[in-house]
Amino acid sequence: MTDRVYNVLFLCTGNSARSILAEVLLERLGQGRFRAFSAGSHPKGAVHPLALELLGKQGLPTEGLRSKSWDEFAAPGAPRMDFVFTVCDNAAAEVCPVWPGQPMTAHWGIQDPAAVTGEGAQRAFRNALHALEARIRLFVSLPIAKLEALTLQRRLDEIGRA
Repeated sequence: MTDRVYNVLFLCTGNSARSILAEVLLERLGQGRFRAFSAGSHPKGAVHPLALELLGKQGLPTEGLRSKSWDEFAAPGAPRMDFVFTVCDNAAAEVCPVWPGQPMTAHWGIQDPAAVTGEGAQRAFRNALHALEARIRLFVSLPIAKLEALTLQRRLDEIGRA
């Protein structure tokens, strides 16, 4: 049995909603086995208010959350990532920085709740949270230390298609 803690980075373009939700969910569901981070290629500069509201209603922490650039995680001295997951199609199509340590990557695309306005916005945020939670639950249940790299990569890709 390993006591290793895995670093996971969730990427989205604006780092204001989906990647933030994923960061908070993994911190909770990972039960200390994972350290979660989030960033964006073009950060909005603020976390979406509906993301903060939803997290609060779910009893999940919001303190210290901020919209930040993925450059922070490619810089010298940044935490070395074991996994990098894109949660929006735009970020998946962009040329990402070179991540130190060559982490495993996968695309877990989720519809952008921040793009929904009006009455459906809160439902869109709830749907995004539930979709991310389902994927993260599958991820944290994987016997990561026991899987060969190719098998693990295949499982990560399957989670993204779930």
